[in-house]
Amino acid sequence: MMLQQIMTAPGKIEFREVPVPKPGEGQVLIKIMNIGICGSDIHVYHGEHPFTSYPVTQGHEVSGEVVEIGSNITDFHLGQKVTIEPQVYCSNCYPCRHGKYNLCEELKVMGFQTTGTASHFFAVDASKVTPIPEDMSFEEGAMIEPLAVAVHGVKQVGNVKGLNIVVIGAGPIGNLVAQAAKGMGAAKVMVTDVSDLRLKKARECGIDVCVNTREKDFGEAMTEAFGPDKADVIYDCAGNNITMGQAIKHARKGSIIVLVAVFAGMATVDLAVANDHELDIKSTMMYRHEDYLDGISLVKENKVYLKPLISKTFAFKDYLKAYQYIDDNRETTMKVIINVQE
Repeated sequence: MMLQQIMTAPGKIEFREVPVPKPGEGQVLIKIMNIGICGSDIHVYHGEHPFTSYPVTQGHEVSGEVVEIGSNITDFHLGQKVTIEPQVYCSNCYPCRHGKYNLCEELKVMGFQTTGTASHFFAVDASKVTPIPEDMSFEEGAMIEPLAVAVHGVKQVGNVKGLNIVVIGAGPIGNLVAQAAKGMGAAKVMVTDVSDLRLKKARECGIDVCVNTREKDFGEAMTEAFGPDKADVIYDCAGNNITMGQAIKHARKGSIIVLVAVFAGMATVDLAVANDHELDIKSTMMYRHEDYLDGISLVKENKVYLKPLISKTFAFKDYLKAYQYIDDNRETTMKVIINVQE
């Protein structure tokens, strides 16, 4: 038997003893080591996620170790360190048939619309399992999923080598977008936020220019950083009318804005300016396998640093305390990790 986390209702978590699953054909059994809590999980905790019902077992940012291998699997070995890609897609719709399974018409995500990994062991299709380097910590392994989000977002403009980049929002995803852009060859990266702690973390991770927009005008900061030509790309990793408004107002004519964050509420932004300035407004959704591989490579090459983003860790049975900690320390928390085997 093993323990499995169940969020029975907003703000309520139980642990149930359930049988350890057996891996079927084409599956592997993973001993779950670490799980990261992200903003979407917090929405579920508060009952604010529009596509999640209860009860639900959470956990989609994850690392673990292969402990049993089902039949017809040759790509994995016992004891191998891995992470899991949590998308469940149909393979039949137009996006799936054209390689864009992250946009599947029937997309489900483990921990939201299907059972997540928050249990001592988890059986999963081997096709959704990605090895991580043996010298990568399990804590870092649990952060490859959000890094893949960042990598996929950066790629929405194609090759960023030599470009000047602005990232609005220095939370975990914004930090990783900034790091990934720099690691993928951007000439100069500026990140903005209203939290000095998050900006300090960005500096620790090597971001070139970090600006608190409570203290300095966004447009002035961008001109100071890049000169009159401003930035080539602005990534909005905060996702609200203020930040998207800043991007549209101050973007160089003919440049690119990428919405990375899940936008909060309905947008009331000045599309007339976007039209007049011929701004290319793009969006991004999750990731694909190659984004995992590229993210892992960036970490291996010391172009992205994950450990500075870890704010605190909690034992598995303290899952609820982890959410309470996040609520109590919103402005000073980056990434909270659950140690499942503790």
